[in-house]
Amino acid sequence: MTKRGIDLLQGTLEFLILETLKDGEAKHGFGVLRWIRDASQGALKIEEGALYPALHRLERKGLVEAEWGLSEKNRKAKYYTLTSAGEKQLAREEVNWGQYVDLVGRIIATAGAD
Repeated sequence: MTKRGIDLLQGTLEFLILETLKDGEAKHGFGVLRWIRDASQGALKIEEGALYPALHRLERKGLVEAEWGLSEKNRKAKYYTLTSAGEKQLAREEVNWGQYVDLVGRIIATAGAD
């Protein structure tokens, strides 16, 4: 899923896409890729071959909606935004990820204490 970066855990990409769209600003696929790259300081480099199927899955689930528009380079592009269902799903996933990170942190701390 990544090129010379940190590999994503299964299920992470869709969560990151929802996070990307949280600010309410519609983004096209490359904008989503750029946001994830910038937010991760280049550690996560998502391939388009993974991103677009994930965007389509989120659209089919009703978590994002898409509208055609023109990109910064005046090219036709599909712009994605969160739906209200997507906002609710994101809120649930943020809680789950927070709990997951805390749990893994405790396991690492416990293993390091042995």
